Amino acid sequence: MHDDRTLVEARLRRVLDERVRPAVYPESVPLRVAVWHAPGEPVPVAEGLAAVTEPIEVGARWGAPWGTSWFRVTGTVPEAWAGKTVEALLDLGFDENMPGFQCEGLVYRPDGTPVKGLNPRNQWVRVGAPVTGGEEVRLHIEAASNPVILDYHPFRPTSLGDRDTAGQEPQYTLTRMDLAVFDETVWQLVLDLEVLGELMAELPVDSARRHDILRAVERALDAVDLQDVNGTAGRARERLTGVLSAPAVPSAHRISAVGHAHIDSAWLWPLRETVRKVARTTSNMTALIEDEPEFVFAMSQAQQWAWVKEHRPEVWARVKKAVADGRFVPAGGMWVESDTNMPGSEAMARQFVHGKRFFLDEFGIENEEAWLPDTFGFAAGLPQIIKAAGSKWLLTQKISWSQTNRFPHHTFHWEGIDGTRIFTHFPPVDTYNCSMKGSEIAHAVRNFRDKGRARHSLAPTGWGDGGGGTTREMVAKAARLRDLEGSATVTWDTPRAFFEKAEAEYPAPPVWVGELYLELHRATLTSQAKTKQGNRRSEHLLREAELWAATAAVRAGFAYPCAELDRIWKTVLLHQFHDILPGSSIAWVHREARATYERLAAELTRIIEGAQRALAGEGTTPLVFNAAPHPCHGVPAGGAGTPAAAGRTTLGAREDGGFTLDNGLLRITVDARGLVVSAYDPAADRETVAPGEAANLLQLHPDFPNMWDAWDVDSFYRNTVTDLTGAESVTAGEDGASVRIVRSFGDSRVTQLLSLPPGERRLLIDTEVDWHETEKFLKLAFPLDLHAERYASETQFGHVHRPTHTNTSWEAAKFEACNHRFVHLEEPGWGVAVVNDSTYGHDVTRTVRDAGDRGTTTTVRVSLLRAPRFPDPETDQGVHRFRHALVPGASVGDAVREGWRINLPERSATGAHEVAPLVTVDDDAVVVTAVKLADDGSGDVVVRFHEAHGGRARATLTAGFEVADVTVTDLLERPVTGEQPPAREGERITLRLRPFELMTLRLRRP
Repeated sequence: MHDDRTLVEARLRRVLDERVRPAVYPESVPLRVAVWHAPGEPVPVAEGLAAVTEPIEVGARWGAPWGTSWFRVTGTVPEAWAGKTVEALLDLGFDENMPGFQCEGLVYRPDGTPVKGLNPRNQWVRVGAPVTGGEEVRLHIEAASNPVILDYHPFRPTSLGDRDTAGQEPQYTLTRMDLAVFDETVWQLVLDLEVLGELMAELPVDSARRHDILRAVERALDAVDLQDVNGTAGRARERLTGVLSAPAVPSAHRISAVGHAHIDSAWLWPLRETVRKVARTTSNMTALIEDEPEFVFAMSQAQQWAWVKEHRPEVWARVKKAVADGRFVPAGGMWVESDTNMPGSEAMARQFVHGKRFFLDEFGIENEEAWLPDTFGFAAGLPQIIKAAGSKWLLTQKISWSQTNRFPHHTFHWEGIDGTRIFTHFPPVDTYNCSMKGSEIAHAVRNFRDKGRARHSLAPTGWGDGGGGTTREMVAKAARLRDLEGSATVTWDTPRAFFEKAEAEYPAPPVWVGELYLELHRATLTSQAKTKQGNRRSEHLLREAELWAATAAVRAGFAYPCAELDRIWKTVLLHQFHDILPGSSIAWVHREARATYERLAAELTRIIEGAQRALAGEGTTPLVFNAAPHPCHGVPAGGAGTPAAAGRTTLGAREDGGFTLDNGLLRITVDARGLVVSAYDPAADRETVAPGEAANLLQLHPDFPNMWDAWDVDSFYRNTVTDLTGAESVTAGEDGASVRIVRSFGDSRVTQLLSLPPGERRLLIDTEVDWHETEKFLKLAFPLDLHAERYASETQFGHVHRPTHTNTSWEAAKFEACNHRFVHLEEPGWGVAVVNDSTYGHDVTRTVRDAGDRGTTTTVRVSLLRAPRFPDPETDQGVHRFRHALVPGASVGDAVREGWRINLPERSATGAHEVAPLVTVDDDAVVVTAVKLADDGSGDVVVRFHEAHGGRARATLTAGFEVADVTVTDLLERPVTGEQPPAREGERITLRLRPFELMTLRLRRP
């Protein structure tokens, strides 16, 4: 037989494009359209419906960037259409390739009832099925003219990312506003041909199944009269019945489709627009649920559910009904789909506390899965947090984006730093926007790495990022793929149903230990420094506010501000979303974030100061409040008192123009360039700085990644470096015990203050940068005379070790990594820590010196600032302040302590008396991360802590109040089933913790 395969395939493509798809709507009449352009920000629905409109014609331009236009469309169904299905086709100027990334709309009836959302892949509204003819149609569209930021020429700088700079030029052309007859038979034929054509293209050319489909398609095309597609579509469908009814083979891969719309809580649009995106998407999904009896939709991010409840109560009512029917499923159990690298221990825990509690309170639903399809890598402390929240599964897709190494599993156990294991799944479909294309389904089958042991995967199905969700076309394709020869089988499932099936099928999956590092988007650890600083400061202010308010509530009857703290926590958690905290959103988002963090800081400071006044009383005795989890200068952790005298620091001038700082514990030498050429530890007789090198060295690199400017730093940035050694001035500080350095480079200026506090083994480095560079990367380097094959980097509830060498491609790929408050390196018996108050990105490298002692230089470099131009062309321009400390002779315990201390400096106050801590722990390895009152208003005291050094700990926790009962709880402060309470004698509680173990205790007061 002659091979005419390519001929038939080409015929299929053209007939579909030029004849069959256009015949889905064979008849149409125009609608009348009028519009009102709302001034400024979006208005309430009632105001938009009542606004006075002006006529507008199809073909007219509309929509200033970030504007809202209210269209009123009216018309009459022709009498001749009686008995037919009629839809309104409402094209605001859509580009089908950009669902979620351009203009969108929400359709209302005149009474304000929402109908459904409009987007590039969902432009229809059902008018009647069937109609009687003569019906009057009146619809209102709240249309958002969101500008396209990520265009066909991506990553180009644009001023459209902020309404203050975007201008008023109309963005869109009104394209189609019609009533049209919907021919469902033709529509079904389109789906038949698409599914078979896509499947055929994925089958081996020499397979019998491919040729069976080819001939069936050929017969169907022969049956279509191209001059009368609507009259012959049914006949064509009959020719396809046989190939569409052939069942899948028993060994076929099984896919659980989960209706999905990954909506970024902010990204290339501001938070306020996400509120509307969620309303549009949920309107669409509840409508689709009503039409499709097998369809199931899952939505994560409790914050987005809360937005619907607050801002769109009419949509919320439909959502609640769909939830009650089991068709609209709360997923993930987190407040937002947050970044997981940078949030601190408590913040990561509270993501689950507030997320799970919302779904429990609203629906009585307990989420057991963490749902993070788009998060940029996963910190090694997360498995324990997931388990402590009462969950046991994790889903993500993003690791498939790694540039260098392919992850070896799709279903596996992920083991965290404490040994906790979480059943984890990476969908092999490699997208969280699956549209049920044959290529996607076939890729999932080929890509699945656990063949032979498992054959079940998940496909998040629906348009996401900017929202939209699942379409009726996707549902129709899934129906055809339910049991189809040559394809994986597809069924709609909830996340829980998938995980239960997958876990039962694969009881002993492989294990991955440690962080799930994304080999991409490494620059998100540095971009938008003020957003990151606002997050870090807010986390520690919340710790202080809870600690002092709880202490004052127990000791002085202070009114614990539960509602305020709850609101503030949720705001901080929202801004940990994986495109806000990582610095990858438009300028508008980060401008608002900076203002929000300033407002929260003022609120939390008022709470802290009010609680401290209530504790200390009125008086003139100087006091220091210590909110850190370790004693400091004689002031206990969580208490207030008068610090012990700490000695003095001397400052000596050097002949070369530099200075020496000496406090008896460290001797620091600063040369005339303002560089630290010696940090001598007399107790150990050790020099910290590598021979011939200098610490406190600012280094500047070019920074122009191949793509994803705000997200990425590519390894070639290291090929070119400029050491900023020139100093305008190196002088004694005003206090006579510090050194002040001023440097200029490019269009920027740096001022540093180096100080050696009396009685402390740390060199403080305060850096102010007035930054006006473009596409540059600023680092702060510390070359250390230390031989270490690995280093410790703080993460949630512990630390993770990373190699300093690059033996493998996996190690080489980690050329930029995340730490929280400290990085620690050591040789047996002696180590060095570099601690920070607000930075996350860093790198650690090692070299062997060729001359001299031929020792090893291990260099820690802190990432300070970047200057990408997309999506915010003014990223990080302006003044920034950082604080770091170099801690020679530090154990990992010293690193933990100094990391906390630099983030929680003592607060000075006056009062009548000292304040004893509410709780104390007698072992520095046990770090208390939270002291608060219980969320249920009972007045119980909740204490959360973990072993922080990486070893076993036995300690005593002592409550400074009468304790009636002690309960071990999960993060939601519920008793842990089967967990025995620790031994107790009165207010003394004995703790036994394994390495990095996290524990929460609820202390009931009489």
